[in-house]
Amino acid sequence: MSEPSESVPIALRGAEQRPGAGTSGNSGLLNVVDVEATCWSGKQPAGAVSEIIEIGMTVVDLAAGERIAKHRILVRPARSTVSEFCTELTGLTQAEVDTGIPFADACRLLATEHRAGERPWASWGDYDRQQFERQCAATGTPYPFGRRHTNAKLVFSEAYGLNRRQGMAGALGIAGLPLEGRHHRGEDDAWNIAALVLDIAGRSAWRLTSDGGDYSPTTA
Repeated sequence: MSEPSESVPIALRGAEQRPGAGTSGNSGLLNVVDVEATCWSGKQPAGAVSEIIEIGMTVVDLAAGERIAKHRILVRPARSTVSEFCTELTGLTQAEVDTGIPFADACRLLATEHRAGERPWASWGDYDRQQFERQCAATGTPYPFGRRHTNAKLVFSEAYGLNRRQGMAGALGIAGLPLEGRHHRGEDDAWNIAALVLDIAGRSAWRLTSDGGDYSPTTA
């Protein structure tokens, strides 16, 4: 794995520092995930597909009410390139994602290093989950996550009694929370979504929105 692609934790405290971190003894941990993918301002180029190029993840200790780790995985696209529009939106360049790891390796890293199949996880809306499902199916890659997922966008709307679901930035404003870092940067968006998760949990409104069977497009 190249240096820029390593998933490096910051702000480690509590559960992630205890012996046996990542085992069933830390079942109260939640992975908050946000991905960025190749995109275009107009028509998608012929033969190109939208592919994940960054996986941002923040680990939340719901019991302690803390964000305890922040991770970033760069992913090298195989069937698309980073457009000028994508760089303007995310700050990611082709040269930067070229230092990343293949998608299959990123999924293995999520499963082995971050217990993605064991811990419940959350994302803002269902796009991130669906993008993983599509890309895993298209590439024959084992899906890294388990069945327990929360659409935090939906649960936030329930917690605040909103008729319209909010984007992440709008939700932060409603909750009175700052937007930290750069919007549309996976590692920063995951960190901000995690703050919203804790806000929802503080209102006793956090819940799973999906607890069905594991999605498994191929045998691990």
